[in-house]
Amino acid sequence: MSRRVVLVTGGAGYVGSHVCKALDRAGFLPVTYDNLTHGHAWAVKWGPIEKGCLLDGQLLRDVMRRYRPVAVAHLAGLIAVGESVTNPLIYWRHNVEGSLSLLAAMHDCGIDRLVFSSTCAIYGAPRLQPIDESAVAAPLSPYAWTKLAVEQMLRDCAHSHGLKWVALRYFNAAGADPDGDVGEAHAPETHLIPIVLEAAAGLRPAVTVFGQDYPTPDGTCLRDYVHVSDIADAHLLALDYLDHGHPCRPFNLGSGTGYSVQQVIATAEKVTGRPVPVIMGQRRPGDPSCLVGQCHDARHVLGWRPKFADLSVQIEHAWAWMQSRNKG
Repeated sequence: MSRRVVLVTGGAGYVGSHVCKALDRAGFLPVTYDNLTHGHAWAVKWGPIEKGCLLDGQLLRDVMRRYRPVAVAHLAGLIAVGESVTNPLIYWRHNVEGSLSLLAAMHDCGIDRLVFSSTCAIYGAPRLQPIDESAVAAPLSPYAWTKLAVEQMLRDCAHSHGLKWVALRYFNAAGADPDGDVGEAHAPETHLIPIVLEAAAGLRPAVTVFGQDYPTPDGTCLRDYVHVSDIADAHLLALDYLDHGHPCRPFNLGSGTGYSVQQVIATAEKVTGRPVPVIMGQRRPGDPSCLVGQCHDARHVLGWRPKFADLSVQIEHAWAWMQSRNKG
């Protein structure tokens, strides 16, 4: 093949499809490996797709031997925190056992570079904010524990047989492709910004705000939002980082700024020009009051320069994407 191949597990999903576009623009051939349970075939636009489950180790080996990727971007997995609490076994099976299957296939096929989609949820609810990569991991959900477990597998594989890896600990992925090619389409939707925009569009009756008595300026939770296209760019930088033989390690990906639930709602109302109906609810167990990332290392070690750090721009892109989907 004329282009270097990167195998993208979960490449038909929200972040994965944006990673595929970024890889294509950088001259790689992204090969999507996805079972399409939560991903979408229409989101695979920049390379071939191989439909399969991570637990199918033989199929993974067949795909790797056919395409001979130079690296893997591992984004496949289950992501709903609440579901992980009610059904933890499926999370351990798909996120941990699936990752184990992937790493074993990579080892057998001589592929030694991996960029892993991790999460800020591994930090739990740390007292010191913003959070840097040295913060003690204290997961509050099975989902977060599974991500931390995979990070430990990466460390063990690096020690035992030289795996080169980077874990990107996202804060809250937001927005959509500025060109309108792909965007967020979860079913059911669990992320705040698309839920707020659905309420603005009349696609749901209201947004439930879970708790208004947190120790924050307006009483609602603070979160750090990072544009999905900026996350995709970080994957390219992580691959380049590994190509140059730098040490394996995690990096936080965020804006370094926290926005409250009320601020997100107010910004969405300004962007859309529509009211957002709100229902005030009780706190949800395990929701930290504040999660804001310190992303110094991503900026100064990886050279990551987010293009769309402003919350209003993220919401504008998400709104444009939602409107185009509804018209279609």
